[in-house]
Amino acid sequence: MHHVFKDHQRGEKRGFLSPENKNCRRLELRRGCSCSRGLCSQALMASLAGSLLPGSDRSGVETSEYAPGGVSDLQEEGKNAINSPMSPALADVHPEDTQLEENEERTMIDPTSKEDPKFKELVKVLLDWINDMLVEERIIVKQLEEDLYDGQVLQKLLEKLAGCKLNVAEVTQSEIGQKQKLQTVLEAVHDLLRPRGWALRWSVDSIHGKNLVAILHLLVSLAMHFRAPIRLPEHVTVQVVVVRKREGLLHSSHISEELTTTTEMMMGRFERDAFDTLFDHAPDKLSVVKKSLITFVNKHLNKLNLEVTELETQFADGVYLVLLMGLLEDYFVPLHHFYLTPESFDQKVHNVSFAFELMLDGGLKKPKARPEDVVNLDLKSTLRVLYNLFTKYKNVE
Repeated sequence: MHHVFKDHQRGEKRGFLSPENKNCRRLELRRGCSCSRGLCSQALMASLAGSLLPGSDRSGVETSEYAPGGVSDLQEEGKNAINSPMSPALADVHPEDTQLEENEERTMIDPTSKEDPKFKELVKVLLDWINDMLVEERIIVKQLEEDLYDGQVLQKLLEKLAGCKLNVAEVTQSEIGQKQKLQTVLEAVHDLLRPRGWALRWSVDSIHGKNLVAILHLLVSLAMHFRAPIRLPEHVTVQVVVVRKREGLLHSSHISEELTTTTEMMMGRFERDAFDTLFDHAPDKLSVVKKSLITFVNKHLNKLNLEVTELETQFADGVYLVLLMGLLEDYFVPLHHFYLTPESFDQKVHNVSFAFELMLDGGLKKPKARPEDVVNLDLKSTLRVLYNLFTKYKNVE
């Protein structure tokens, strides 16, 4: 039996499983659709106040100014935009958000940025990661800004990642209670990230205000800090529309917001090595290095009637790495210590991690690459691992 109740304070629905229904593995958080509160993106700035007047910001950023209009007109225009069957993508602004106070500011992602494939990939990767982490909590997150704003999911996620228990109320329905919970959760996040020099580009108000850019900054920082077994798309940048009311007029400007850089920069690996130089400045020599490493690994794997032709793909499941370590160190690796035919991502990560442990046992330094990088077919990471083996074992017959 599936019981549903309506939370009138937040306008959300949550499903609770009755004790007898033991087959269901997850609890789905089903939030009310936000589309009923959005405005058509093209009509957005006109809806903010009515007539459009060109202008210029003192900062030199191209801006627009809008003369204030009636609230009833605004609501009517918003309704028409919503009901239009040909409306373009929605912007992250609700009708009530357009009634700004003096010097108040609103931000929203430009709808065209939301259609960027890299942005969509970033959102999907983070959604899948959160749902994988919280599967035991029987929670499914479908929309980041709608499901994370109240602190409930963020609390569960942080507790899972950090292995701690936060002293907060489990259920908070009032806005004050939600912000208090968010404050506690974000303070715990800040305690973890500040010593590592992370830029904290979010706040209680921005998260609770469903600011998607702030939520993404927070999740990317958590994923990087806890070395999540995911690969975030690199160089994801969005255009953000900033609207501010000054002297009774609304001024808009566009800024670029960088959500991700390169994997190595985000992981804090600022020390460049020979492979960074090779990839950046001598890609023509890359084939020579790959050929040398293939010759080295096949010299040993051929003893087991195995052969490598593609470094980035054939080492990704960790099997060849484990077998290679056994051959180089002259011992048999019991098959129950690793997955000979791994199928899932976690099984592959287990194999590569186990191979790294064998390398440490053999006197090698801890690999600079992460097991997840190798599994995700990152060629530079795979080359680093194999080159370390080549350096130590190149004279082994």
